[in-house]
Amino acid sequence: MKNLPKTFAELNLIEPLKLALSEAGYITPTPIQAEAIPSLLEGKDLLGCAQTGTGKTAAFALPILHRLITIPNKAAPRHARVLVLTPTRELAIQVHESFVTYGKNLNLKYAVVFGGVGQSPQVKAISPGVDVIVATPGRLMDLIEQGFIKLSALEVFVLDEADRMLDMGFIHDIKKVIKLLPAKRHNLFFSATMPPEIERLANSILVKPVRIEVTPVSSTAELISQQVMLVDRENKRPLLKHVLEDKDLKRVIVFSRTKHGANKIVEYLGKNDIIAEAIHGNKSQSARQKALENFRAGKIRVLVATDIAARGIDIDDISHVINYDLPNESESYVHRIGRTARAGASGIAISFCDADEKAFLKDIEKLIGKSIPVIDNQPFHSVKVVEARMMSASKAKAIIDGENTLRGGGRSRNPHARRPGGGGGNRNKPAQAKHK
Repeated sequence: MKNLPKTFAELNLIEPLKLALSEAGYITPTPIQAEAIPSLLEGKDLLGCAQTGTGKTAAFALPILHRLITIPNKAAPRHARVLVLTPTRELAIQVHESFVTYGKNLNLKYAVVFGGVGQSPQVKAISPGVDVIVATPGRLMDLIEQGFIKLSALEVFVLDEADRMLDMGFIHDIKKVIKLLPAKRHNLFFSATMPPEIERLANSILVKPVRIEVTPVSSTAELISQQVMLVDRENKRPLLKHVLEDKDLKRVIVFSRTKHGANKIVEYLGKNDIIAEAIHGNKSQSARQKALENFRAGKIRVLVATDIAARGIDIDDISHVINYDLPNESESYVHRIGRTARAGASGIAISFCDADEKAFLKDIEKLIGKSIPVIDNQPFHSVKVVEARMMSASKAKAIIDGENTLRGGGRSRNPHARRPGGGGGNRNKPAQAKHK
């Protein structure tokens, strides 16, 4: 068992960083911070397998800031000493804010680069040279190709949320960026999951890395009460309205599979006097930031989001997560519900499941290693979905084959939607969230 530091004061960080942490109320490092920071202070490459909400931003930002001060150097015009690549604009902004917060007692320069807004202010910020650039791949490559950013003297490269980069199709941009980096550099690689493509990418970047795995993606926070409500698709909106009428749902993220679906949910709730805002890729950057700030400030209690837009949202005291649509990737379920029960608080995750989503539910239960309790004391409980969920594979296949024959043959376009469901589940009343 490793003898990990119990407090930030025990870490070998410079005093200005310890002061900033103390002023921010940070006393005890999270597991990934306690494991990663000592290795990074020694200059070792790092492969961190950690899901969102584990404190990984501070795990890499603090030792990077320590290095920038203890190994003084000045970035040349259009150059940076550190590059942090993130998949989304929201995450880029939050990582940038973290650097500013932790480094407030240091005389360093930071810049954040992302698309969806004019590039002129970003170019102006980078032009004299900066210590840290936090960027999304697309805008970064645009500015590199225009000659506004040069990476030839980079000292530290951080790739954050690598698996989400892969999902979003950024893998080719990342490879282009890597070719522009100097051979000698410090590399930090973070990913919540490690599929083969990500393993290969990590192996191509890292040199004898320290590998740290904290809170595997298959695990869900112990303080999250998970529930599932079986409902026919046409009754999902009325069920959402019914659930949100409970005032114990104080700050809620509702997940939609599509951007169009998110807009429709917001529109429906608005017609029923429940104010909500949507955040997704089709929203302008200013609209997304406004929605996040309204949600953080408590001006709205419901935020409707898609998976990609919500990745990187770090807001405390989210009491509930509602999966209006179950994700077709089981790992996304873990990321979604991890938005609640942060910083030691508890929370509730409620998932709606219709007949076509029963296979997704089965996959999720297999990943997390347990059945999710079914809540049947709600007005839209579907006996049809219950029967579909309990149905044997052979019987389900026979029924589906019969339906396809009547429809003129052909398979469903979504193979998951027709796979037999599974997993039982206790039928309990919804648990009440406990707040700090």
